Amino acid sequence: MPECQNCGTFVTADYARVFTPDGIADPRVCPNCPDVIRDGATVRKARSQRRS
Repeated sequence: MPECQNCGTFVTADYARVFTPDGIADPRVCPNCPDVIRDGATVRKARSQRRS
């Protein structure tokens, strides 16, 4: 099962399919990572808090 590269939380295969490029099995961040977001090819600290 795929897992978040940032926090190690398991994510669904559908989430990984949608939010990862072809050939990469694990997303860089997931909804459980409130302090970081995807930014192009990298991950960066969020500038504001995510809504819960």
